[in-house]
Amino acid sequence: MQNCFLPNCWKTSVVVPIPKPNSDLSLPQNYRPISLLSCLCKVFESVLLRRLNQFLDDNNLIISEQFGFQKQLSTNQQLVRVTELIHDGFKKSETTGALFLDIAKAFDKIWHDGLSLKLMRLGVSAQLIKILSSYLTSRNFKVRVNNIISTPILSGCAQGSLISPTLLNIHVTDIPKTRSCHLAILADDTAVLNQHENPHTIITHLQHYVTRLQLWLTDWKN
Repeated sequence: MQNCFLPNCWKTSVVVPIPKPNSDLSLPQNYRPISLLSCLCKVFESVLLRRLNQFLDDNNLIISEQFGFQKQLSTNQQLVRVTELIHDGFKKSETTGALFLDIAKAFDKIWHDGLSLKLMRLGVSAQLIKILSSYLTSRNFKVRVNNIISTPILSGCAQGSLISPTLLNIHVTDIPKTRSCHLAILADDTAVLNQHENPHTIITHLQHYVTRLQLWLTDWKN
């Protein structure tokens, strides 16, 4: 940790595709890629994650709309929050419109240089950024299916590692916000809600938000 370095042997993972329930298993996208990682690297990650989370918690840096991978927050709580918002709209005779978004392969699409820039903007220490940079760079993985292993493939944040969920939360800290729309985020799933008496106004506001979100996704190479 003093040298801000992780050995390459810690950054190689074996990916085991886990089928998603009630899906067509002939399609590759219906499998969840879970990474089998070095045990020593996971010990290192736990120490690193504790320090990173302490900094994020002390400075309240994770946006309040994100309920994924957060202590004392859950899917049910986010659902209750959205339900209460809709009921409040009913009381004011307002219609609620919603867009439900899911970023495909969100962990694989985290841009490493962009993430380092966001860490700098959040005020994370230079040492911690260097360690995270070493953790992210030169990673590779192999896919195992029926005891057959593929050749190494370069990739982003490993799905199944301890620290990747927190890195994803950091990645979305600057997601666009507008006064007219409410966000409800759970990991990489996002609901955008707007309330108004006129449904056409709702459509306009949601479309405006989607345009801003598209620019944000393009800027950060998602």
